[in-house]
Formats: sequence, C-alpha cells, structure tokens
Amino acid sequence: MTLEYVPGIPILGPYVDPDNAPFWEAVERHEFVLQRCADCKTYFQVPRPMCPHCRSMDSLEWVPSTGRGKIFSYVNFTTDRMAYPAMKIPYSVVLVELEEGIRLTANIVDVEPEDVFIGMPVEVTFNKPTDSFTLYQFKKAS
Repeated sequence: MTLEYVPGIPILGPYVDPDNAPFWEAVERHEFVLQRCADCKTYFQVPRPMCPHCRSMDSLEWVPSTGRGKIFSYVNFTTDRMAYPAMKIPYSVVLVELEEGIRLTANIVDVEPEDVFIGMPVEVTFNKPTDSFTLYQFKKAS
C-alpha cells in the first residue's frame, strides 16, 4: 500500500528549529541521523542543546543511523473521522524502536494496515510529498 494524499488539502511539513535542523537537513538528503552525546554515548530524541543524561552541552553530535528497528506500537486509521484530512485512508502510523534504542513516530508504507504488527522489522525510507520538504517513513525491512 502506498501512502496517498488528498489533492487540494495542504500537507503539513515538519517544524524546523535550531535544535532539529540538522536532522531535517539530513532527511532532505535522504540520510538518517540521530543526535548523540559524544561523552556518554547516549542517543536521544527530541534533539536538544544539552544531553539529558550527563548534561553536557559541548559534546553533542549527529551520527548516521542504520534506520532499522521494530514496530513498538501502531494505530491504523480506517475512518475519516479521526484521520488527518490530507491523507487517504486507510493508513498506519507506527512507533518504531530503532536499533540505537530511541523511538520515533512515522507512517509506514508498502504494508497494508491489517498486516502491521508489533515486532515487525522495519527500515527507514524517504518521501517528498511536496517540493518544499522531505519526510522520513518506514517500510517492512528487506
């Protein structure tokens, strides 16, 4: 199943700020990076100016991620009463626990909603729904 959009309804892009800009710039290049503290090696999400573990502000770095993980939780949108109006139903939103240990939410593509399951191995993929931004999504791991 390919994620489809409803013509004429704006697609919301990501909110980009100074803390998360490197993440979205990498997504635009079809690269997947995560923020990590070089001192204590802790990965974290949401990007921020200070490590939530050791409180370091001088050792934050952006490192490549495998983009691989497993579905931790999910929701299937099957009715327009609760779905985002710019997206054609049905579609699924997944919470993925990445190999690095953090969790991210995104859409899953190329999988029918009834075939999504907790523990499903997934990998990142990229989609450019408009000329102005690129989104990361997940697909079943190959």
